[in-house]
Amino acid sequence: MIIINIDVMLAKRKMRVTELSQRVGITMANISILKNGKAKAIKLETLNKICQVLECQPGELLEWRPDPEGHGQTMEEEA
Repeated sequence: MIIINIDVMLAKRKMRVTELSQRVGITMANISILKNGKAKAIKLETLNKICQVLECQPGELLEWRPDPEGHGQTMEEEA
């Protein structure tokens, strides 16, 4: 599963969620979905805007972890 570490970057930048929401141009509800790991997808355009505002690389926001239910198998495991 992909984890979006917005909280970590917000803390590093000393920025509040409301400021990020306003500067990126997405709703607080959508930021909350990203923060809580409920997002099914994120547009590259949105990721780009978040990276611009937080002055970070996508890899600083995104982290891969094996899925606890076993859905995050590697390609070799699926074959």
